[in-house]
Amino acid sequence: MYLWVKAGHIIFVVAWMAGLLILPRYKLHQASSSVGEPLFETMKAASQKLRRIILTPALLLVWILGLSMIALNPDLLGSAWLHAKLVLVICLTGFHGFLISLGRKVDSGDPKMSMTALKLLNELPFVIMIAIVILVVVKPF
Repeated sequence: MYLWVKAGHIIFVVAWMAGLLILPRYKLHQASSSVGEPLFETMKAASQKLRRIILTPALLLVWILGLSMIALNPDLLGSAWLHAKLVLVICLTGFHGFLISLGRKVDSGDPKMSMTALKLLNELPFVIMIAIVILVVVKPF
């Protein structure tokens, strides 16, 4: 059972990461146009669907399946690498919430963030994911 839960966890991590990597790009394109323009409305609709169909369900399933793995193998809680991973996953969850909040501001036509900052935000989840993969695979401590 544990391996099935782990496989599901990995599948939904991939989906969640894909969403976290593409949402800032959608918002960047949306913010580069004006409210009511076709590009603005298309990116707004696409980002809402991304959030509703991929991002939020994947986030929930990552947490449910991750916690299920811990419940199935409580010895994991004694691993320092898991504690570090959980801190980074909490950071990604916060970043997810930040993107949703930012997205609502862009949707209203008032992003209050520069295009450069939006471009840099696109890289943050990838960097955190690299650290998480190293922690899980290498288990450096």
